[in-house]
Amino acid sequence: MSAWLFVPGHRPDRFDKALAAGAQAVIIDLEDAVAPPDKVAARESLSRWLAGTSARVVLRLNSADSEWFADDLALVASPAVAAVMLPKAESVDTLAVVAAQRPGVALVPLVESAAGFANLRAIAAAPGVQRLAFGSIDFQVDMGMRDATEDELLPFRAEFVLASRLGRIGAPLDGVTVAIDDAARLQHDVQRARRLGFGGKLCIHPKQVAAVHAGFAPGAHELAWAERVLQAAAQAAGAAVAVDGKMVDKPVILRAEAILRDAGR
Repeated sequence: MSAWLFVPGHRPDRFDKALAAGAQAVIIDLEDAVAPPDKVAARESLSRWLAGTSARVVLRLNSADSEWFADDLALVASPAVAAVMLPKAESVDTLAVVAAQRPGVALVPLVESAAGFANLRAIAAAPGVQRLAFGSIDFQVDMGMRDATEDELLPFRAEFVLASRLGRIGAPLDGVTVAIDDAARLQHDVQRARRLGFGGKLCIHPKQVAAVHAGFAPGAHELAWAERVLQAAAQAAGAAVAVDGKMVDKPVILRAEAILRDAGR
C-alpha cells in the first residue's frame, strides 16, 4: 500500500471516514487545510479525538515559523500519533525539536522550498526520519516556476529518491495530484513516481487512494517475470542463465525479489 491521505484537521467528522478509505496512512492536517481563525479550535478538537481513539495517524503540524507550532507540539505526545509530518522542513534543528517531544516518534519531513531542498541529504539522514515527502506545489511557488511540467521537476524528484537511498530511509512520497476527478492524470503521475523510485504518493481525496495503490502495486506481467527469473536462477545454481532473451545477474535477481516482496509473496 502506498497512498497517504490528507484529512482536514478541523473536520473530526471526517477522520474515521478517512481511516476507512484504505490508505496506508492518514495525515490529519493542521496546516494548509485549516484557516488561521480555526487553528486553535481545530487543535482542541483534535486533542479530544486523539485521546479517545485507538487508531494510529500521521500528524501534520503547522510550520516551525508559525505562531501555532509551539502549541501543536503538545499533540505529538499522544500514542495515537504514529508519525509527525513537518511542513516546510528546512533544518535538522527543527526536526530535533519535534523529536524531543517524544523520542522515537517517526518523522516525515515535507520538503517544499529551495532551502529545504538544499539541505535534503542532511534532512534525510537526521535521527528519526522515516521518509521524505515532496511538497511539489509549494516548491514550485518558492522557486518561481510557472506552469512547470514533469520535465522541469524531474531533477528535483530524482534527488529525493537519491537522498532517501543515501540516508537509508524509506522511499519518498511524491506530491499531490490536485485534479481530483482526472483519473488519467493521476495514473500518469503515479506511474512517473514509481518509475523514478518513489515509494508512495500524497492524496487529497479518498477517491484517489485505490488508484494510487493499484499504480504502485506490481502488475501481473511483472509478477510473472519475477517468478520466471527466480525459478531460472534457482535451477541454474550459479551458472549463467537467460530469461526472455536477457541475461540474469545479481541486480536482476534482486529486482525480481523486490517485486515479489512488494506483492507480499
